Amino acid sequence: MIRHHGPISGVAAFGGRYVATAGYDNRVILWDAVRHVPLARSTHDHLANQTAFNPDGTLLVTSSSDYTARLWSVPDMKLLAVLADHKDDVEMSVFHPERRLIATASRDHVVRVFDYAGELVQRFEGHTADVISVEWLPRSGELLSSSDDGTIKRWSLSSGRIVGEIDLDGVETDTIAITRDGVVFAGNDDGAIIRVEQDRREIVPAHDAGIKRLVYNPTTENLVSLSYDRSVRVWDTTGGELKPLHTSDFPAEIWARSCAFINEYTLAFATFGSTYATYDLRTARWDVSRVQETPCVNSVATVRDGRSYTVGDAGVVWVDGTPAARTGSLCNFLVEVGGRVLTGGQLGRIFDADTGEMLHQHRSPLNCAAAFTREGVPHVVFGAYTGEGLVFSLPKNGGFEHVATLPLHANAVKGVSVSDGVIFSVCADTAASWFDSDTLTETARLPEAHGRIANGCAPLPQGRFASVSRDRKLRLWQGQEAVSVPTPHDHSIKCVAAAPDGSLVATGSYAGMVAVYAPGTGEWTYVNRPTTAGISCLYYDTHGKQFLAASYDGSVYEVPASRA
Repeated sequence: MIRHHGPISGVAAFGGRYVATAGYDNRVILWDAVRHVPLARSTHDHLANQTAFNPDGTLLVTSSSDYTARLWSVPDMKLLAVLADHKDDVEMSVFHPERRLIATASRDHVVRVFDYAGELVQRFEGHTADVISVEWLPRSGELLSSSDDGTIKRWSLSSGRIVGEIDLDGVETDTIAITRDGVVFAGNDDGAIIRVEQDRREIVPAHDAGIKRLVYNPTTENLVSLSYDRSVRVWDTTGGELKPLHTSDFPAEIWARSCAFINEYTLAFATFGSTYATYDLRTARWDVSRVQETPCVNSVATVRDGRSYTVGDAGVVWVDGTPAARTGSLCNFLVEVGGRVLTGGQLGRIFDADTGEMLHQHRSPLNCAAAFTREGVPHVVFGAYTGEGLVFSLPKNGGFEHVATLPLHANAVKGVSVSDGVIFSVCADTAASWFDSDTLTETARLPEAHGRIANGCAPLPQGRFASVSRDRKLRLWQGQEAVSVPTPHDHSIKCVAAAPDGSLVATGSYAGMVAVYAPGTGEWTYVNRPTTAGISCLYYDTHGKQFLAASYDGSVYEVPASRA
């Protein structure tokens, strides 16, 4: 049976006939939109991020973290061309509405244009951060791109130069949509939609968290916005202003990365499951009945009594290989604190991992957690997509009490750790921050602590820390100074863990590689790729004296804490 085995990050649709999905299992699947059944499957060498049909539905382009976009025939999904030259993940690719051209957006900061043979036609350089979105302007040889540098740039295909720029006040902007009349809508990490028409700019507060995708329907002139506040909103774009028409909260299965109009009233959505979900705008009904759970593991941990926990996209907590609790939410982390194991994730909820009891609801997804002791009482801090650090105490009476909300960052907290009275966190905007775990006050902050997006951190003894980033460096922090260590990784590093004595630090990548570093000798003592799927989490197992590597393929791999 053709299906996805990891989260679906991209969805496209054509003419009520086809839906295409791209997933973290490296798969691209073409579906019959009427019967909702798979027709064909193809693969990338790494995560597949987005997909798009050409204007007549005979071709499909897919964008991947294997540094390529690929062109496929429809419906047989035969590979026709590989669009190479990228030096980092390709986040999005789009067909020119009239010419045989494809534009790509890459995290190497460059916008490119290729022909259908895969030949590079044009490179546009000028962004200073990752390019996330690209769209062709109607009836022209120009295109727009949005970037984490907080700008939208306009490029001319004929001149090969930038011809305009929209400054969005430095706020990261993941998505743009363009109407038939050339009105531009941009969705940013503050949850705002910016409407740009010639020299006029209007900012519309739209969501309570970052907007991940905007989709425009030229037939109805409706705009759809997807946000990490777990909602979809539909807007009327006519009359020179945005007017809200409809709002719905996401079911737990929905991922706010992508959606597409199958027809005027039905939307296909990316999910954390085996296939796409649909939403009917007429009846305001979701259909997730075909979405099955995937085996993806997002976190692994062993607790003091030796029990092993895993949790992932399905929200099922497994203890020693047996299902223990169902949270009903994708979960990103496991943390042991005060004799309890806690988990949480995409819905912004914190759960008891043994019982599935919900303990707290936050306004945005939760990415990470770390335990510590304060005034003799167990505490835990949770890192949120919207930048907060939520601190709770677990007194002996079995309570779970909110103590403080720390302003860790202005963007997504990607990792948080505690060592010797110091809370350390890293952020998607490359920053790092330090807080005192006793007073819960900020002691230091570095806005540009990493060269690219930071993805994780781990504690080392004596208030020191390790962190990893998309720049493929391992950083070892002593106070606010870091030693930057080149790594064997050739793709973005996703996670990091350390032995309690700091003698070994393990790093895991989105490409499935694990590498272990010995700071004392400066050697990489272990380098291996146990899976072609990404490494989602690393954990040091004190009972087995080894690292455990959780993967998007549903497995947990044992990594020796010694030379291979």
